Amino acid sequence: MLHKSKIPNLKVIAFDADDTLFVNEPYFQETEHKFCTLMEDYLSHQGISQELFKIEIANLPLYGYGIKGYILSMIEAAMNISNNTIPIEVIEKIIQYGKELLEKPIELLDGVEDTLQALHGKYKLVVATKGDLKDQHSKLHRSGLGHYFHHIEVMSDKQEIDYEKLLGRLDIKAHEFLMIGNSLKSDVLPVLGIGGYAVHIPFHTTWEHEKINHKIEHEHFSSFEKITEVLLNLS
Repeated sequence: MLHKSKIPNLKVIAFDADDTLFVNEPYFQETEHKFCTLMEDYLSHQGISQELFKIEIANLPLYGYGIKGYILSMIEAAMNISNNTIPIEVIEKIIQYGKELLEKPIELLDGVEDTLQALHGKYKLVVATKGDLKDQHSKLHRSGLGHYFHHIEVMSDKQEIDYEKLLGRLDIKAHEFLMIGNSLKSDVLPVLGIGGYAVHIPFHTTWEHEKINHKIEHEHFSSFEKITEVLLNLS
């Protein structure tokens, strides 16, 4: 269990953005459902989802994380599923879906602003998130939360080396760093791996790529149902 006494030198608290500060994955699932409906004359919804996921993962090294790469992966999946016979109108519809995804309203998760208000001024707060640079900056600006953060880091990936680079830019040691996020794979494991502290705040749905199949037991790790519980364990 996390307690302030266990992090006596804590200087920086980092927050993931998508599905930690505000809603994200449900919007992708909604778009995927529309895509599957669009393509259902060619394949079952399950088959379409599997093909799209396979292409998304294959494209990550090229496009990285984010909506723009997702749009390109949907177009590629449509071409594959249709054996390159997809009408241009379908491509136009996919692009429209992507633009709608980029313009989704920002829905803050419960307790987020209360938590940031309570921690602001006591610690240096930063955002450490994956995705498209322009999109993530836009969402943070539209969320109204930007003024709480000292630094915004949009990372190409969240491996140990990526967090080590972040710590270097912040000029702190791993034991002075706490990461809070909804992904065990991206927000917790690599931070623990470099000697930092991590808190998992589960979201009700998780992208398949971010799931792990083992339990985490580590003295630097805690999991809470609500983000406000972090405050009770740092007081």
